[in-house]
Amino acid sequence: MDGHCGPGQAMALLLCLGMTAALARGCLHCDPKFSEKFSFYRHHVNLKSWWVGDIPVSGVLLTEWSQNTMKELHLAIPAEITREKLEQVAGAVYQRMDQLYQGKMYFPGYFPNELRAIFREQVRLIQNAIIESRIDCQRHCGIFQYETISCSNCTDSHVICFGYYCKSSAQWQSAVQGLLSYIHAWHHQDVGRRTIPAFLSPTIKCLEPPHLANLTLENASQCLTQH
Repeated sequence: MDGHCGPGQAMALLLCLGMTAALARGCLHCDPKFSEKFSFYRHHVNLKSWWVGDIPVSGVLLTEWSQNTMKELHLAIPAEITREKLEQVAGAVYQRMDQLYQGKMYFPGYFPNELRAIFREQVRLIQNAIIESRIDCQRHCGIFQYETISCSNCTDSHVICFGYYCKSSAQWQSAVQGLLSYIHAWHHQDVGRRTIPAFLSPTIKCLEPPHLANLTLENASQCLTQH
């Protein structure tokens, strides 16, 4: 059975503008070079503009970079990024910042405006990196897991998803059976410690907690094919 989900639907599901941002530090903060790089940027900001008013404005932008990143992500899924994608985003940001700092002193207003542009581009890159990984995860058949870093506290984490990209009825039946096994094991975990996987969406009624105990292979398969 083919259970494909269009990329447009997946993007709409995963990116929810207007969601309340988590009170956490930005993903870029988890990169090993972040502290050294941004310490340099903050300490040399007074050499980048002819106008003294640009200095405090730029300093605030750099100091609040991490927390403002989390405020602007607006993700409906946890901010968890793979190490590879974090390195790519960090490299792109540092490259633009280093180029900006290589220039001499700039005319009034130019330097903080460039910082804002780099910041916005960084947010877009992080959003795309997180969403692309989740969509790639869902392109598997059945339960799949990949390793990530949690942007909230920079600890190792992992994302578990359920993929609908099955090439045959046999693969689909095996995928649903694996999902059932996972859900029943999850249902018996300590409530205080377990986390709710993203694929246990409240829009999929058959996977809501009241229905899990009596969930069968047949009705789970029927329910999932409707989403």
